[in-house]
Amino acid sequence: MNILITGGAGFIGSHLAHYHLAKGDAVHVVDDLSTGQITNIAPLFNNPNFQFVEANIVTWDGLKEAARWSNRIYHMAAIVGVKKVLEDPRAVMATNMAGTERVFRAVAEVNPMSQVIVASSSEVYGFNAKSAFVETDDIVLRSAGRLRWCYAITKLADEFLAYSFFKKSHIKVVIARLFNTVGPHQTGKYGMVFPNFIGQAVHGEAVTVFGDGTQTRSFCNVEDTVKALDLLALTPAANGEIVNVGNDHEISIGDLAKLIIQRSGGTSDIEYIAYEAAYGLDFEDITHRRPVIQKLQTLTGFKPQWSLNDTIDQLIALERTCTQSE
Repeated sequence: MNILITGGAGFIGSHLAHYHLAKGDAVHVVDDLSTGQITNIAPLFNNPNFQFVEANIVTWDGLKEAARWSNRIYHMAAIVGVKKVLEDPRAVMATNMAGTERVFRAVAEVNPMSQVIVASSSEVYGFNAKSAFVETDDIVLRSAGRLRWCYAITKLADEFLAYSFFKKSHIKVVIARLFNTVGPHQTGKYGMVFPNFIGQAVHGEAVTVFGDGTQTRSFCNVEDTVKALDLLALTPAANGEIVNVGNDHEISIGDLAKLIIQRSGGTSDIEYIAYEAAYGLDFEDITHRRPVIQKLQTLTGFKPQWSLNDTIDQLIALERTCTQSE
């Protein structure tokens, strides 16, 4: 199978590349390396089934050729991370929406038989007050003027674009709403909580929790996320569907900090930092973000294989290995 991964040098995209090469597929990655890391895919360069091009998905002149070659496209290219969203919301909106539209127009023109897996986000649920989200829940976003939510809006627009090409151009499309994927290759540069906590705890630094720590999240190991995406792609009934992808185990951010410190064997203190100090006045957070994954399980039989403790232990060991090699 020929696999095209936009944003394939990023966190999840690079894991998809490793996964499909291990299955014997041919993989073509495009990434502008604005947030992706060449080190994530460097071990793949000697594989004859792998090719990489550094380019922006919005302007890449090889998109049609790559789309024609592909049997499956994972559209992962996007500007992500709270810090990036607040620093340059115009780039977020331009890249995230224009890139998605360009991918679908290319597929519709040169290879409508290809399948597109679109990475959406749990952010689209916004301020819905439910404690756990199902795919049919209402989307609740703040009124205009809150730049914090421009990422969610771009992902929602991507979903509508994808569904319109499914309905009008009959392209096979699966829309995956990803919930807090974590694992190797994830960076804390852009506000990702997991790698920041791991690094701080391993190095004996204070673990910095933004807000009061009562906000809850559900974390899914990237290996489970990648497997779920592949299973969805292999499930004909998933075409045209929006599906939550994640792990439904929930934990507060404060308790996560305590658990990571405990499992690292360290004695780090926890430092609570107000959102205003961390991100500025134009920031709001969501109290809960837990997926209901019944639809994913019904469609594919998927069950997460990685527990939260196993993921923490994996990343603590990796952080220590990286530290020793420096």
